[in-house]
Amino acid sequence: MDAAAQRARLRELIRERALRFGDFVLRSGARSNFYLDCRQVTLDPEGAYLVATLILSRLKGVRVQAVGGPALAAVPMVGAICALSFAQGTPLAGFVIRKEAKDHGTGKLIEGPLAPGASVVLVEDTLTTGGELLRSAEAVRDLGCLIAGAICIVDRGAGALAALHEHGIPAEALFTLEDLGVTPERQ
Repeated sequence: MDAAAQRARLRELIRERALRFGDFVLRSGARSNFYLDCRQVTLDPEGAYLVATLILSRLKGVRVQAVGGPALAAVPMVGAICALSFAQGTPLAGFVIRKEAKDHGTGKLIEGPLAPGASVVLVEDTLTTGGELLRSAEAVRDLGCLIAGAICIVDRGAGALAALHEHGIPAEALFTLEDLGVTPERQ
């Protein structure tokens, strides 16, 4: 399956399994007439493979050592990307940023083999305002890592990509709402 067919199939999976219509309150506090539960796709074998494949294709030629993002959304994405990167002969380490540092054991905020000075790409399933990725970026930068970029599955078009760019993080989305055929009434 070529890249265009993979993208078309992932779009189909998102529309079938992740997209719900109704009245929802988003993490940002905004109300929306639709909700994207992308874990219905990223925890599915085919969906995980397609997400990892498409993200890795966007990373070709980008010098990074690790990929990670905020728990919970990024966890299945990171696992799939790391496994596929190894299979493709360009292994990337993975990491996940907790909502808060553990209060036991090592007390880590960032889990995984992330070394200071590493160049990383942040991933997230759905972006609205970008607040979680910005919080994640701060934690990664505090560790001394460089952020080469950020990639999400779906950008809701509510300013997240611009906010990330304003903080020096080149960001992109695999899909926009328009790509999915969604017209929001409110966000």
